[in-house]
Amino acid sequence: MRHGIVMFTSDRSIAPASAARVAEEAGFASFCVPEHTHIPVRRDAAHPRTGDSSLPDDRYVRTLDPWVALSTAAAVTTRIRLGTAVALPAEHDPLALAKTIASLDHLAGGRVTLGVGFGWNTDELADHGVPPGKRRTVLREYVEAMRALWTADEAAYDGEFVSFGPSWAWPKPAGDVPVVVGAAGTAKTFDWITRTGHGWMTTPGEDDLTDKIATLHRTWREAGRVGVPEVVALAGRPDLEQLDAWAAAGVTETLFGLPDRTEPEVAEYLHRLADTLARR
Repeated sequence: MRHGIVMFTSDRSIAPASAARVAEEAGFASFCVPEHTHIPVRRDAAHPRTGDSSLPDDRYVRTLDPWVALSTAAAVTTRIRLGTAVALPAEHDPLALAKTIASLDHLAGGRVTLGVGFGWNTDELADHGVPPGKRRTVLREYVEAMRALWTADEAAYDGEFVSFGPSWAWPKPAGDVPVVVGAAGTAKTFDWITRTGHGWMTTPGEDDLTDKIATLHRTWREAGRVGVPEVVALAGRPDLEQLDAWAAAGVTETLFGLPDRTEPEVAEYLHRLADTLARR
């Protein structure tokens, strides 16, 4: 089981490049950042953690663009994987986003993982023209269209929300770009993953991981997929006993959040966390 870092980037946090460089030096396998293009002041959508329109952290309204943030991290690292936890592709033009991700992966030497979400903030999605009740369909078509652009010499796609004729698009990603879906562990989510994705990322505080991973594995096999899906668990404090149980259940990677502190404090935290995890 690999261990990675997720940094809630903002315009007041330390530079993502600095955090990624220290995370790589400390031996972590991945460095991830989130995405929100904006947060509408008036919202009908409740935040999953607060249960109402209030936000648990003002960094939601101050989030850096994930692809700009990861490109700065790519420039100062050589090994650590660069991912999103999570990005919201439905809020972008899929042809332009495919170019952005392919360019980053090309320049980073094949280190990009695309963590995607359906989007809890339906008011944010609505400002991008995503119809109510169509979040999953839009995301599936966008991922499929981007994958076509990444893999085919002459790419084309014809869907309900994205359609284009035979087209040339380079650069291609340097490697595969795995798509990991961050959403509640439900049958609906697992069906989506087995059709379109490579794995599942848990939501904060998700419980019953053993049973849910078993359901995902069964759904995966029944869909005819080979191997096993990636399972990325969002972790809080490092509980070594819990980590052992997660590994036995099929978790392939954990992501630990960074404190919103100064650069020396973040570096100290990362090395201390790495030492704790090394005791496994």
